[in-house]
Amino acid sequence: MTIRALIVDDEEPGRVNLRCALAEHAGWLVVAECASASAAREALAAQEVDVIFLDIQMPGESGMALAATLAKSPNPPLIIFVTAHSSFGVDAFEVHALDYLLKPINDARLADAVTRAAAMLDQRQRAAYGQAIRAYVADEGQYLRQLSVKSVGRVDCVQLADVQWIEACGNYVQLHLGPRRLMHRAPIGKLAQRLDPEAFMQVHRGAIVRVEQFSSLEVVADGSYRLNLRCGATVPVSERYIDQLRARID
Repeated sequence: MTIRALIVDDEEPGRVNLRCALAEHAGWLVVAECASASAAREALAAQEVDVIFLDIQMPGESGMALAATLAKSPNPPLIIFVTAHSSFGVDAFEVHALDYLLKPINDARLADAVTRAAAMLDQRQRAAYGQAIRAYVADEGQYLRQLSVKSVGRVDCVQLADVQWIEACGNYVQLHLGPRRLMHRAPIGKLAQRLDPEAFMQVHRGAIVRVEQFSSLEVVADGSYRLNLRCGATVPVSERYIDQLRARID
């Protein structure tokens, strides 16, 4: 399988370095290199592209803005952001980039990214990826209704109505869906801002709970609090959320 790649970066050394690095990976073909978002649009109109390596910060239209526009197309290419600033990582995943790479690009991280992209294309997941991006665009400016959970070779669309509670795991969260547990790449604080407060409540810096799951609040031996859920799980509760939680339970 030949994977057609487009490199978009306003700096020529960045384009050259990435092209040379991709040449080491069998099956990857760089079909065009562009120095701006407008040039990338022209390249995309002229030929089909499977994967875009997209610089986030560029003069004029940013890579993030271009990605948001591409998200609305019927069959968007997979997006791998390339950036010199790690702080852009979360934003990159919010527009459903497949992955992002930090400059200077590490060979091992590039290998991980191209492997992930190839697996998704090989398993015919591009349609699911497109559906996930369109769902994000539809929810933009509103509370999220679903999450697109990416793993090697696939994208799963998880309805938030099915999530019982959410647990922080570093830069990821673990979604608890009854017997199923899925890891989703998003800091819990960032995710909390996009959830409907009528449906979900953060009760601890490491836990968000669906309100329908509230069962009872109790004090444990050391004076701390925990929340019992209807699904049978127990979740720690921070002092800062006690009054608000009691009001919701009562």
